[in-house]
Amino acid sequence: MTKTIRVVVVDDHPMVAEGIEAILESYDDIEVLATLSDGQQMIDQLNTLAPDVILMDINMPGLGGLSATEMILEQAPETRILVLSMHDTPEYISTAMSHGARGYVLKDVPTEEIKQAIDAVMRGERYLCTGAEGALIPSESVRDQLTTREQTILLQLAQGHSNKEVALTLDISVRTVETHRKNIKRKLGISTTAGLTRYALEHGVLQGTGANV
Repeated sequence: MTKTIRVVVVDDHPMVAEGIEAILESYDDIEVLATLSDGQQMIDQLNTLAPDVILMDINMPGLGGLSATEMILEQAPETRILVLSMHDTPEYISTAMSHGARGYVLKDVPTEEIKQAIDAVMRGERYLCTGAEGALIPSESVRDQLTTREQTILLQLAQGHSNKEVALTLDISVRTVETHRKNIKRKLGISTTAGLTRYALEHGVLQGTGANV
């Protein structure tokens, strides 16, 4: 028997949310648990709803999709989040993926592609919709924007070291570490330490670099 995929749609445009709900409800193996209008509602109901997949808009009043994605994954890391957006620029897509999204789907894709995206992330894969496949390449160039010192500090932070520990290791002041940390977050478009750790893991920062610090 096929397992039912539990889905929540988070979008502040009711017509969009209801349209996606109607599409997904036509599939026997999908149950739409709720349609919500902002990220905070999703966080408030996360434990109650316990969705397998969240379709998340980026730009919403109140708590936006990217911040909500990080907060959700801190509470329920097994949740698969698919960003649903009308923006097809590489910056939007790579930033969404660096925040922990498992896929990126444009709102104007054919309806069956939304189902394909859900199936893909349920298999543990990433999914980039048609027209967005090359968008992760810029995320590597974003990392290249980090100075050598910033990359070293990113590694230290991703390994769980505090600002004070990093300062002692590198023989710099805590304030300098804080400044670097702020710059790293700004360059990568990441707002939390958990997000930095996830970025470091996904982009190989933690692989084979420990001896260089």
